Amino acid sequence: MANAADDLPVEVEKQGEAVVLRPSGEIDLGRSPSLRTSISKVQSNRPQRLVFDLKDVPYMDSSGVATLVEAMQVARRYHGSVVLCGLHERVRSIFEIARLDMVFKIVDTLDEALQA
Repeated sequence: MANAADDLPVEVEKQGEAVVLRPSGEIDLGRSPSLRTSISKVQSNRPQRLVFDLKDVPYMDSSGVATLVEAMQVARRYHGSVVLCGLHERVRSIFEIARLDMVFKIVDTLDEALQA
């Protein structure tokens, strides 16, 4: 059973065809279900582009990565796209080690993500 400490604040903002999600804090096994819930709510509207602005996420474990992979798979089913931006070096290295930097579109800034 999740408790308040497991809640992950996620700011959601629509920008044109894109929906930007800004999680805030470390994403680990306890907090990734909260992120998954936020993503599911957004994806129920089938946004054309889903942008994850991860500038406020200093750490992410494999459960967080798996949650983003799942979001991308759902987006592909309805022909949407997923873009990641603002990754801290520590988070980016997790994607690189898993070779997911070849799967996800990863850019540096939110502006680039909205143009991607």
